[in-house]
Amino acid sequence: AIFMRVLILSILVFSFGLAIVLLDFSQRILNPVFAQRVQSPLIQESLVADDLGRYKWIIERGSSQNIVFQKLHKIGFVDSPDLAKLCAKILGQTTVQAGTYWIEKTDTVISLIAKFHHGEVIVNRLTFPEGWNFSEWREHLSSIPQFADSRLLSDEELLLQAGFVSVYPEGWFFPDTYNYTSVDKASDILRHANEKMKRVLEEEWSGRSEGLPYDKAYDALIMASIIEKETGLAQERAIIAGVFVKRLRLGMRLETDPTVIYGLGKKFNGNLRRSHLRQKTPYNTYIIKGLPPTPIAMPGRAAIQAAVHPSDEESLYFVAKGDGSHFFSSSYEEHKDAVKKYQLSKRSRK
Repeated sequence: AIFMRVLILSILVFSFGLAIVLLDFSQRILNPVFAQRVQSPLIQESLVADDLGRYKWIIERGSSQNIVFQKLHKIGFVDSPDLAKLCAKILGQTTVQAGTYWIEKTDTVISLIAKFHHGEVIVNRLTFPEGWNFSEWREHLSSIPQFADSRLLSDEELLLQAGFVSVYPEGWFFPDTYNYTSVDKASDILRHANEKMKRVLEEEWSGRSEGLPYDKAYDALIMASIIEKETGLAQERAIIAGVFVKRLRLGMRLETDPTVIYGLGKKFNGNLRRSHLRQKTPYNTYIIKGLPPTPIAMPGRAAIQAAVHPSDEESLYFVAKGDGSHFFSSSYEEHKDAVKKYQLSKRSRK
């Protein structure tokens, strides 16, 4: 009887102790980590909360889970890194992904293990509009603090980092909105944009209309860049493409101002003069026949579609009407009348 009483008492004591241990264990891994931040004065010195009371936490490339939770322990967010390591093993989530994370008021050791393991990083967005050239892309990238160091690289160095091997980058980066995290570089953005442009161009080229005066997909990309710079109106793209395609077939010069402006480069001050139209550059389509040697901007999908599916209307000329649209003509006489009507004394011969 005495033995049974001792056994029962021992079991009760063990169970009570186990309950205490389990309770402490659950509190450490299930209680919000914010509850522990008041215990560490370092939190005030090292991290700054945003308006929602969240803290940014950066995991560098190559960091191990052990290093991450040791740092969180030092800063006062995690009570026991060894306990966090044990939980991660039980959950089968023992790796972390580099990036910047939010540590939120509701986060626990368990949620942080999952967040870091699955890479639930803060995602930023960067937009490149249609019609920008490569110089404008570079300027926009370097204006973002994370990518500011790209200013120190030459075009060749930056493109090499992005895996781009062509001599001429113009036209080869797709205008779109791109997501990036704190561990990305400017070259990563360019790599994604280049891959998307190659994919889009291949898709549109494979479904092109028959009989186009292009030898290769790159010619369509050049044409698309011109269309992109000539109009921002969706309903005009195919018509303008049709004008230029007909001119190519007839052996006429394209005579398009955006290519002249591109050829002038930094010399262009915003005022296109008649003297510019006589200036010899590889991009002056008032002088050269056919397409310029490279694209002049980054065209969107709609402009590429127009280049490979041009309108079959009879127009050979067009002039800006001053409201963002154009007037199209099939004869030079009609075009001259349109120039007088819409441009008056301005130089506008297309």
